[in-house]
Formats: sequence, structure tokens, C-alpha cells
Amino acid sequence: MVHVHHGIGRYVGICEKETDDLKRDYLEIVYAGEARLFVPVDQVDLVQKYTGPEGTTPRLSRMGGSDWARLKQRVKKRVQELAEGLLALYAQRSNAPGYAFSQDTVWQREFEDGFPYEETPDQEEAIRDVKVDMERKRPMDRLICGDVGFGKTEVAIRAAFKAVQDGKQVAVLVPTTVLANQHYLTFRDRFSHYPVRVEMLSRFRTPTEQKKTLTDLQKGMVDVIIGTHRLLSGDVVFKDLGLLVIDEEQRFGVAHKEKIKMLKANVDVIAMTATPIPRTLQMSLGGVRDLSLIETPPEDRLPVQTYVLEYEPEMVRDAILKEIQRGGQAFYVHNRVRSISSIAHYLQGLVPEASFRIAHGQMKEDDLEKVMWDFLNKEFDCLVCTTIIESGLDFPNVNTLIVENADWFGLAQLYQLRGRVGRSNRLAYAYFTFTRDKVLTEQAEKRLRALQEFTEFGSGFKLAMRDLEIRGAGNVLGAEQHGHMAAVGFDLYNRLLQEAVSELKGEKPPEQMAAAPHFDLRVDSYIPDSYIRDGRQKVDIYRRLSMAGGLDEVMELAREVCDRFGKMPAPVSYLFDLAGIRVRASELKIREVQHTGYTLVMQFEEGVVPPGEQLASWSGIFGQRLSFSTVGALEIRLDTRGLAPRDLIAMLKKALIGG
Repeated sequence: MVHVHHGIGRYVGICEKETDDLKRDYLEIVYAGEARLFVPVDQVDLVQKYTGPEGTTPRLSRMGGSDWARLKQRVKKRVQELAEGLLALYAQRSNAPGYAFSQDTVWQREFEDGFPYEETPDQEEAIRDVKVDMERKRPMDRLICGDVGFGKTEVAIRAAFKAVQDGKQVAVLVPTTVLANQHYLTFRDRFSHYPVRVEMLSRFRTPTEQKKTLTDLQKGMVDVIIGTHRLLSGDVVFKDLGLLVIDEEQRFGVAHKEKIKMLKANVDVIAMTATPIPRTLQMSLGGVRDLSLIETPPEDRLPVQTYVLEYEPEMVRDAILKEIQRGGQAFYVHNRVRSISSIAHYLQGLVPEASFRIAHGQMKEDDLEKVMWDFLNKEFDCLVCTTIIESGLDFPNVNTLIVENADWFGLAQLYQLRGRVGRSNRLAYAYFTFTRDKVLTEQAEKRLRALQEFTEFGSGFKLAMRDLEIRGAGNVLGAEQHGHMAAVGFDLYNRLLQEAVSELKGEKPPEQMAAAPHFDLRVDSYIPDSYIRDGRQKVDIYRRLSMAGGLDEVMELAREVCDRFGKMPAPVSYLFDLAGIRVRASELKIREVQHTGYTLVMQFEEGVVPPGEQLASWSGIFGQRLSFSTVGALEIRLDTRGLAPRDLIAMLKKALIGG
């Protein structure tokens, strides 16, 4: 766990403690040297689960020392520098002269109606975002994140069509020849009924064909050009480039990135990536980086049937045969280059009915692309490969995956591997195998079980995606920031980034915004074990309650808790009552509440005076117990002598909530 003020500690669990005859729940956290911290659950917003890149084990902080404060300050400084850089870049692009594209035409609507699939809500939102950006005078610079097959390309295709209608040219830049060809076929197919000329520049084209394409491009006779880094060569000249689409920009080298930067100047840019990023990061970067997330899978996608089992040659044979008999293909992952050829030879003997080829990262680029191209064109049945399986490529015909020694892989890696199959409306199978009679480590077993349990779309997103998202965040923000995320945990890093961005934009940082005042009404308000035993569920409810932004959210959560766990016992009921009173007090601009002796004092923010009818209503509820102080900020004082805590809560509810 990461405590904002005390640093990284080991979470022990939730415990019940009694102080001054009142029972409360506390989170118990152990720090270096076995120092223990008990965090009251109403301060749960100060604590987050530590999330860092997979495989990193953070060092426990020393409580009371200055190391954590220094580390946090160092990360904060770097985050501020990053935010300044992003904001400067954003301002520069905002002020740069750009081309404002025309609004949608009848053709545009007709073209979009020709899309053979139902758009997902995320996809529709990304399309809207892109169009709004294009119709503005400043150059667009939008990043679209979403898994392969979730519909990013269609967003780019619609933007390209919009650009071409205004007489502008479109360049689509991709990292590999195979991907270039895949995009080329998709674009050409979508534009086939319209006078839009799509061409490709890659090694699949002869020098003569390339020369003609370049001449026509310069004359403005080519509308959309798709290619690898070949597009960045000096002999590629556009007549009037209006839109640049970049797929997986992080996979280009430094020299290529510099050339991309030059090509980007004053044209609209859409960058696409299949590496997910967290939605919280998207929110933090609001106003400094335009991001669209496509998280919803297409409607006809079926969850991948996942099996975790001992390696059995018979099972492997059956799985491959079953796939090729239904006209499909398979991936077989063996992550050791040294022995990959002998494994392919072994498989050929095991399944003589199938054809096998190999692919790994140490092959020549041309050879690797040739194998991938042949596999895409169904020239052979099974690709025996390392984890190199192209993340950007779509293999809709490959619907069986067999992974050897799956216990060697990290959860995010396994999740990504499984994501390579099941990309069409055909049921897909993933077999994660481990060596027979091998005793798995507890961690490996947990990873494999988790993967087997989370076969539904989106469920893995919450689990394995955490690591992928942090990698994705590193791609968006730069490699150096990746280290800072590991140092303080992603959630705290994100919070620091949000504060830095808000400050630079002249807004109130979230931490400085008025927090809901704390009401100490000397009543047992907690969730007893007899009501909810699971510690994680308790913490989740406490966290959601502490983060509730309004009365509606508190009441909605109360209904959910009653529905899941039954009628609330008194301490839980008081917990929700106090939460409702707290958020309502915050809305009324009550900044501080103190309960000392027999006097409850509610102090309003400077210059705030409630309406006369509200004060009159309170006088009616509290009667002689009510008095006011107008020295400085307005204070309302309540004499609580002889009032049982439950009666005081009932009165406050009536006064502040109206119930």
C-alpha cells in the first residue's frame, strides 16, 4: 500500500479497534522495522494499493524518516517538468495555424452508413472527438488507444475520407510491411465505391511501381498513401498533405521519430496504439494531451475458452487437428530461440497432417515478414514462435493458442498472448501448459488460475491490464517517467501529475479542493465482520463512500450494499448517515466541524451565509439548542447536552438532508 504521507508499507488487513468506548475499523499497515500504522477508514482516500510494473517489488518505507518525503519531492519535480513540457507543446500546437476541415457532407454520412458493423459506444465517441478536432483551426494531435480489432482503423478511415473530400492528402505510417499491407487492403476495400485512390509504398512494390506512385503523389493524383518508414524518405513529396495517421509510433526508432516530427508540422495527426492506458491517466492529461480510449469489444466477440493444464502430447495433437479441421490456424508459443527449430520438427512428427513454420526475433527482418505474410495468407497451418507474435497484426483465422511453460510468463504477457486469438466471431481456444509433475510456485499458479477465471472481456482489463496500462502510460509519457511510477506507485504518480497539470492551468489542484468535513458524533460507525466478513469488500465500500461526490452517490451505494448483504445493522446505517451528512455539509460550504464537550460547532467558509429560510428551518429543528457566532466566518453552535448520538444524527439529517 502507498500512504500519501508515510510511503510504501505492507498491508496486513482491516482490524476493529475500540477507543473512548467507540468501535472503529482501521487499515493496518506495516513499515520497515516492523513499525505499524493504523489508518482510520474515514481516511482511506490517503491510501492506495501500490501498483508498479510487473515484477517490481518495492522497498518498504521507514515511518517517520525523511526518505519518503525526499523521494516524493523528487518525483513531483520531474512530474512538474513533464507537465510543463506537455502544456508548452499543447499551447504551441493550439496557436499554430492549421486547416479547418469542412463539416460532414452527405457523402461522409453515406460512407459511414456503409460500415458493415455496429459501432461500439467508445468508437463513436472517438469518431466524434476526431471530427471536432479536424473542424478546428488548430492542428489535431490525438492518440487513440484500443486493442487490435476494437475498431481504431475505422476511426482513421473516416477521418481520411473527411480529409480527402476537402482535397487533402492522407499519409498512414506503420512500423512493418505486413501491417502496411493489412491496412492497405482495409482502406482500399472501404473506399472501393468512391473516387479515392489508395496506394502503398513498401518492399512489396517493385521500384517501377514505387516510382510511379511517388510521381502521382507529388501531382496530387494519390489521395491516401500507406507505408512503412519508407514514407519518411527524402523522395516522398506531397502536393497537399492534410492528415497523418501513425500506427504504434513507439515502435519507430529515434531517427525516424525526428522525421515524423517534421512531417507532423501543421498537419492533423492521429496516433494509434494497441497498448492500453488507464482512463485515470486520460483524465489527468485532460487539456494537455488529447486521448480517446476504445475499451469496448465488438458485439459478436466470444470470450476465449481458456484451459490451464499439464503438457500432454495427445492434447497438443488434438487441439491443432481440431483447429485445422475447421479451416483455422494455430499459434504454438515456445519462448526459446535455441530450441525452437527442434520443437517445430517434433510437432511435425506429432501432427504430420499439419504444416509448421517458425518465427522469432533473431530472424532477419525480411525473413520474419515473409513468414508472417505467408501465415496471414493461410500458406501453412501452425506458427511455432516466441512471444514475438505481432501485437498490431490481426489474424482472424487463428483461433487456437498453445503456450508451453506458461508458468514462466508474467500475467500481462499471458493476457496479451491470449488476445492474439478470438478476433472473429468464431470460438477460440487458449491452452496454457506447464511441465508434467512440475510443482508450480504460488505466484505462477495464481497467475494461471486468474487467467482461467477471467475469460470475459473487460474482466482481465481490471486485472492483467494494470501492468500493461503502466507500460502504456510509460509509452505516452516517456521511458524516464516509467521509473518514477515504479518508485511511488502508479496511483500516487497519477495524483501528482493531476495536481501539476491543474496548477499549470491555473485551476485548483484536487488536493486543495474543499474536502468534506469530518463529523465526530461519538457513535459506532463501521462495518462489523458479522455483516461483511471479506476485508477487501469492506475496504472497497469504505473507499467508495469516502470518494462519494454527492448525496445521490451515497444513497446509490447504500441501496447496493443492502441489496448485496441484507438489512444494515446500526453501525453500518450510522456510517452511511454520517457520509450523507458530510457530503451535504460540503455542498453547503461548511468547512470545519468540531465536537468538544457538549458543543458541536459548524464553521462555514469565509463570506458564506446560508439563505434566511434555511436558517429559519434550522431554528425550527434545533430550537433553543441553536446559537450563531458571526465573528469572522459564520459559526453555528449546537448544545448537545442530553442528546443521544442517534438523536443528534437524526436532527442533523433532517436539517442538512431533509430526511
